[in-house]
Amino acid sequence: MSLFTGHDLTCIRGERRVFAGLRFALDPGGALLLQGANGSGKTSLLRLMAGLGRPAEGRIRWHDVDIADDCETHNARLHFVGHGDTVKPALSARENIAFWTDLRGGGDVEGALSAFGLGPLAAVPGRFLSAGQRRRVNLARLAAAPAALWLLDEPATALDSDSVARLRDAIARHRAGGGSVALSSHGGLDIPDAVPLDLTDFAEAAA
Repeated sequence: MSLFTGHDLTCIRGERRVFAGLRFALDPGGALLLQGANGSGKTSLLRLMAGLGRPAEGRIRWHDVDIADDCETHNARLHFVGHGDTVKPALSARENIAFWTDLRGGGDVEGALSAFGLGPLAAVPGRFLSAGQRRRVNLARLAAAPAALWLLDEPATALDSDSVARLRDAIARHRAGGGSVALSSHGGLDIPDAVPLDLTDFAEAAA
């Protein structure tokens, strides 16, 4: 039995059925690559996976237990990095990462800075960081504190080739340790053995 599963999921946004009948299965060490045109529901599915909303129909389960039954426990087992820029402008890169890490009960801030090449920028306030640098600070939480499940929405956006390589390495280390990842990507981030899930098929089913 897979670790993290979705069963016959329907998502409604506004008055529109975004997708219907969607299923997924993600094993320890596995990667799920969400594909599909804009509007097909990739972000919506990641938010449902994170417990930030509930499907109109169907269930999402962890070890066969509905994540809606214990939202707090589910939140503690995952990192969700969405499109939003969550870097606090008055805090330095190090302080931003430390803030997230403290929320998780501690972690390796310096290791996270190193993993994403942020050492030289550690003392720079968020307001002075470029879009790509802020993205790296957002992603550094992945390396700062452990979480079994990573949910990443277009994580390579605004990253240069070196930073994409660092992200790819971080994902590989996470998976090698038994962690799982679900992500959306328009390309540029090659994840070996990732299982594709094309949401276009389920969007058509919802039409």
